[in-house]
Amino acid sequence: MTSKFEVGQIVDGKVTGIQPYGAFVALDEETQGLVHISEVTHGFVKDINEHLSTGDEVKVKVLTIDEDNNKVSLSIRATEEAPKKTEKPRKQQTHTTSTQQNNDTAGFNTLKDKLQEWIDQSGERDSFKK
Repeated sequence: MTSKFEVGQIVDGKVTGIQPYGAFVALDEETQGLVHISEVTHGFVKDINEHLSTGDEVKVKVLTIDEDNNKVSLSIRATEEAPKKTEKPRKQQTHTTSTQQNNDTAGFNTLKDKLQEWIDQSGERDSFKK
């Protein structure tokens, strides 16, 4: 049955049936395989019917062949180029805290080095409250 096909091979097929979990694709008159819903396209697919219809001609890649059970796993998304990831620009910090304004040194300081500064800042805040 599947001796004509090899894992990794890209072939043309025709969608013969659609289920909530995937689409059945005929590779030839004797061989049919399943494109799982996760292999339809890049990204999340909520409803496979939004992407495929019975009778659609599709290009698929053979993922696995199970000769014993006569099952072929197929992928449509493996035949498509993955969309480029776009990085979202990070928001720049527009405010500065009093600690940042008072800190002239760069880098990290140990707690012992910063303790007196924090005590002094705390005393300044307390005097504002009174």
